[in-house]
Amino acid sequence: MISLTINGTRTEVREGTTILQAARFLEIPIPTLCYHPWLKPFGACRICTVQVQRPRGYELVTACNTPCEEGMVVQTDTDHVRQARRVVVELMMARWPNVPIVQKLAAEVGLEKPRFISEMRDEAPDACILCLRCVRICEEVVGACAIGYEDHGIKRKVVTPFHEESEACVACGACAHVCPTGHMKFEPEDYRGKPPEFLLGPNTAIHVTTPQAVPKVPRIDRESCIHFKTNGCQKCVEVCEAKAVNHEMTDQELEIEVGQILVATGYDLFDASVMAQYGYGRLDNIYTALDIERMLNATGPTGGQIRLKNGQPPRAVGIIHCVGSRDENYHRYCSRVCCMYALKFAHLIKERCPEAEVYNFYIDMRAFGKGYEEFYSRVLHEGVNVIRGKVAEVVQAGWSKQEEGTLLIRCEDTLIGKFREIPVDMVILCNAIEPRRDAERVARLFGLSRSPDGFFLERHPKLDPVATSSDGLFVAGCAQGPKDIPDTVAQASAAAARMLATIAKGVVEMDPVRAEINEEYCSGCRVCNALCPYEAIEYLEDKNVSRVNSALCKGCGTCVAACPAGAITGYGFSDLQLHAELEGLLAVR
Repeated sequence: MISLTINGTRTEVREGTTILQAARFLEIPIPTLCYHPWLKPFGACRICTVQVQRPRGYELVTACNTPCEEGMVVQTDTDHVRQARRVVVELMMARWPNVPIVQKLAAEVGLEKPRFISEMRDEAPDACILCLRCVRICEEVVGACAIGYEDHGIKRKVVTPFHEESEACVACGACAHVCPTGHMKFEPEDYRGKPPEFLLGPNTAIHVTTPQAVPKVPRIDRESCIHFKTNGCQKCVEVCEAKAVNHEMTDQELEIEVGQILVATGYDLFDASVMAQYGYGRLDNIYTALDIERMLNATGPTGGQIRLKNGQPPRAVGIIHCVGSRDENYHRYCSRVCCMYALKFAHLIKERCPEAEVYNFYIDMRAFGKGYEEFYSRVLHEGVNVIRGKVAEVVQAGWSKQEEGTLLIRCEDTLIGKFREIPVDMVILCNAIEPRRDAERVARLFGLSRSPDGFFLERHPKLDPVATSSDGLFVAGCAQGPKDIPDTVAQASAAAARMLATIAKGVVEMDPVRAEINEEYCSGCRVCNALCPYEAIEYLEDKNVSRVNSALCKGCGTCVAACPAGAITGYGFSDLQLHAELEGLLAVR
């Protein structure tokens, strides 16, 4: 440790600590301009000048890049220090008089206006003050070297190579992040029709997906992370005290022996942009249910407030049910949850925007659960408008200034038998629940059957809704079909109880109905291996015959019917046994 004194206060710091870092530890202010904690100390602006006592007198040094020494005595607010800073700030005021950070520094040193005017004077409030933070962070941290500076002296300026758009730029925004004047700007692409940043939240490349994420750990977006583009940065690794960030980590495949499996792979949401008539991804202020759920969350970017793209509360909101479900062109089934969460949205919007009109466009209102019908009545009493009829399309309203940004919902009201056009500011689409994209692969992997709608098929819809046709394989949640949270919890609990019951029993009872192969007749054609839906038949290379795994076989009879050699029979149902049974029956008089 090194001992030194700053403004009469004695302190100890580690070797290699700069004067600026030691002063900040003591909460002693030292103004800076070109300094940034991510960058190597530069000392170019000279604003951080301090006075250091030497054996032969004092010396003015820059605090950001001067290391502390044993017994050093530092003064940060002497007449000489103030005069040195005043000269630097006056030069900057002469050239950039309207930049807020320069004006702030001038006020701190007591400078009202410069005594002269620079011939390179720039009166823009966001003028570049040549601190070169942007150039240094692009080179030292990002590793892209997409910008640099040219010329010398007062003619120096920040440019891209050959004054053209640089292919080395990875659009990370680091240069704009460290720019003290706002001269370097990061302009996102036009997101017309896309959920804006105020809804999704200003995420960095490493972030926690949502405040309620389980487990609540950050994840790295490889497509946005600077390290995976330039092999630079890794600031997250430097600041992580637990050393938990590892950019070299790859996916691992683990083999775990288990006796039972519960398939609860969940669902995917229907892509609303496929139904172009509703304008999702094309028109502004059209959101899906998950977008609005994020907006309504108290820990979300808007603090739970309902806001349009321009930041204003909506005057009217339209909620469209059954987007992609109960539709002959997409999914014929009902998604079950849409009606109730649409009513929940209507209730919350009315609660947080009392002046807003809310319209619910439904085909049939299915309030089927405990307390659901009562909640439906409550929402109606709150003044929510419900219109029975399928929405035809959502379009942009007229081009007059008064209608700017307004959406028009065209629909049929079947209760009054009329076509209606309703202007709204915001549209919420209730997407259908659909099977996951990898459902087919999972079904082949576990030997599961699927219903015509694509979800996994249970053994019996009423008597055994959690088991499948394969012993030891259970299904729960929306993997089996659309359902709400109470039904999902009940089904998962039932499946877990069935699995625990099997474990507690200690033995597994097998169905006696199964197939068996007479190896003397088997020719090794492997027809049965390809046809078995339970993958219960294995081929023995050394014997050139197939053999049935009795624990997996369910006795469906597919292989028995397909065997060209007649080598496969049902256990207990061989030709000799059937003949013996017939003879026994015929012998009885």
